[in-house]
Amino acid sequence: MPTPQIRADVAAARDGDDEAFQRLVEATYSDIFLLAARLTRNHHDALDVVQEAYFRAYRGLIDFRGEARFGTWMHRITVNCANTLLARRSRYRYDQIQQDFVDLNGHYYPERRFDDTEISFEVQSALDDLPANLRAVVVLSDVFDLAHAEIAKQLGISTTAVKVRLHRGRKRMRLAVQASREINESMATDDDLYGASRAV
Repeated sequence: MPTPQIRADVAAARDGDDEAFQRLVEATYSDIFLLAARLTRNHHDALDVVQEAYFRAYRGLIDFRGEARFGTWMHRITVNCANTLLARRSRYRYDQIQQDFVDLNGHYYPERRFDDTEISFEVQSALDDLPANLRAVVVLSDVFDLAHAEIAKQLGISTTAVKVRLHRGRKRMRLAVQASREINESMATDDDLYGASRAV
């Protein structure tokens, strides 16, 4: 449930109080930026998405009636902004992923969380390669730990669609990680054989 201060700031901002809107930005910025960074995989793109998301929120606040929490509403706007940005680009750069979901055997386990120092290139690439609609569901579920019903609200889709996209996204990531690990292991074996042949 939104705090009394959030509700008061939403009401004041809707009446044109810019300071109240700034407080809403400050209260939600960290979470919104993290979501944008996860979706775009790029620091600068994330900043652009966040700026656009708050701009849209400022313009659309007059129509926000409080059926959802302000943070939930901002999540939905941020996902839409990120999808718009990614759709405009055929290629874009990524920043490092901040969490990993892979064990030592290369299997994808969304319930497993690692600290920022344990970054897997395979997982980052697998997440990056997901279509935007699948990536959004995977990020909201496995990074933000949101329930299926909450994700459905934020994305404006059914709970069934969330489950289907999440299953497809995780499956694609699992297969991509496994394939990448197999290729790397094969290359390492070839290098070992080459080194051994030179030593003979």
